[in-house]
Amino acid sequence: MSEAVIRPMVIEDIPAVLEVEQASFSLPWPKEAFEREIALNDYAHYYTVEQEGNVIGYCGMWVVYDQVQITNIAILPRFRGKGYGKKLLGFMIQKAREYGGAVLSLEVRVSNTAAMTLYKQFGLQPGGIRKQYYTDNQEDALVMWVNL
Repeated sequence: MSEAVIRPMVIEDIPAVLEVEQASFSLPWPKEAFEREIALNDYAHYYTVEQEGNVIGYCGMWVVYDQVQITNIAILPRFRGKGYGKKLLGFMIQKAREYGGAVLSLEVRVSNTAAMTLYKQFGLQPGGIRKQYYTDNQEDALVMWVNL
């Protein structure tokens, strides 16, 4: 893995972030969702990961009091398995602590075993199931959480 740079997401990153989003999710967020998160949501904190000056992934979280929710995390498919997701998630967990988070949670498709394996490396544990959470195929979401 060449040196990755993680930095706060800005509005100008949205076109590149949308490429990551569309390559990663069957229900990608629209441009307007990212614009609202960055410009209007005081609870939201979004970061990009770059390699050689190009956005290859991103992660977002909401911090509400001491509760932190990872809203999304994605790496371009051709960069997966190279440590970028691990570096980004580790960075986000550290930021969550800095922002005063006591508990971090996220949802993941029950079929996404690769993501679950990564999350478990950071101590996240299954906490429950959200039945038919994903509207594209009614797949369940596994809620995972960790005390920070």
